[in-house]
Amino acid sequence: MKRLRIGLPPLDQLTVNSLVQFAWLERGAVVSEGQGTLQQLSKTRQAVDCFLHPRDSLLTGLDVPPLAPAKTAAAVACAAQALILGPLEQMQVAHGPRDSDGCVPVAWVPNAGVERLSQMLTQVSLKLRGLYPAPFALPVGVAAMDEGYLLTRHSLQHGTVHPLGQHALDARFDVQLAATAQRWSGALPAWGLHGRLRQPSTGGWGRAVACVAVATGIWTLGLNLYAARQEDEGQRIKALMSQQVRQAFPDLPVILNPLQQARQQLVARQGGAMADPGQRFTSLLQVAGSHLTFMVGSVDSLTFEQGRLHLALLADSRRATGQDAWQAALTQAGFTATPDAHGWTLGPADSAVNPEDGDE
Repeated sequence: MKRLRIGLPPLDQLTVNSLVQFAWLERGAVVSEGQGTLQQLSKTRQAVDCFLHPRDSLLTGLDVPPLAPAKTAAAVACAAQALILGPLEQMQVAHGPRDSDGCVPVAWVPNAGVERLSQMLTQVSLKLRGLYPAPFALPVGVAAMDEGYLLTRHSLQHGTVHPLGQHALDARFDVQLAATAQRWSGALPAWGLHGRLRQPSTGGWGRAVACVAVATGIWTLGLNLYAARQEDEGQRIKALMSQQVRQAFPDLPVILNPLQQARQQLVARQGGAMADPGQRFTSLLQVAGSHLTFMVGSVDSLTFEQGRLHLALLADSRRATGQDAWQAALTQAGFTATPDAHGWTLGPADSAVNPEDGDE
């Protein structure tokens, strides 16, 4: 897979029409290079590795004791404060790993320049893969002259920039000058100045929708689990109430609506001894439990008036099926059940009420 590397001009002069050096690499080797503008390179739709102009490549090495990563970052920031001309908060500071000699590579660049680069790349739809000081485009152990600056690559993580000119190379440095084909072929370090650089992402909405979908799925699953738990709890409470009513009123033949039946029993006991109306209520309740078994668990309220028992059903309860069989058995027992909009009215066969009588 090909990778595109770009050598930037000074960041304070960068525009989408700035002329930049670029090179295409494949498997670590330069396959082509040239010059062009960011606007022209935007046609590639390629993620790019950018290398700062030597003037913007401010880097050095600091001796730091062995520390935890968080403490190393704090120590580097504290030490870099003495080297940076200006407030530290206006700079983006980055550092590499500590080597065996205790030296930590450090680089910094003004935030304003990094923000300008981000804006230019976004404007031409180029995605930044990495941002590095100029020497890291070179192979290890190689030097190059770039607009009056001497760039040297000492190791995978260390490099230097010297604004000293050709005499510095002749007098002080025993390094190999990079050939044209080597200028862009250096291995990238494990660190760079792109760590906190934010670029708008075209995939933001997709990730947001995915997050919403996941959150909705989790919420729905949790709601279903909660509803199932509440249903189980409701059934447990209902069974407990039926058991308590059966223990308190052992004369009740069947428990259809424990709360309603308990209230009626209490009212009947407060009103005096169980006379004939109470016996009629008990017999009708026993008949309902024996023949209208489809109502068990579906009765919302019971009303006993004029010798008849009205059973109001819950709104979501199902109507009876196979009516001929149980109606015939109920008639044979001397009773009848009449349906209405809310439930059934149960009474002796000789006191059955025609639903149309009330309309006359």
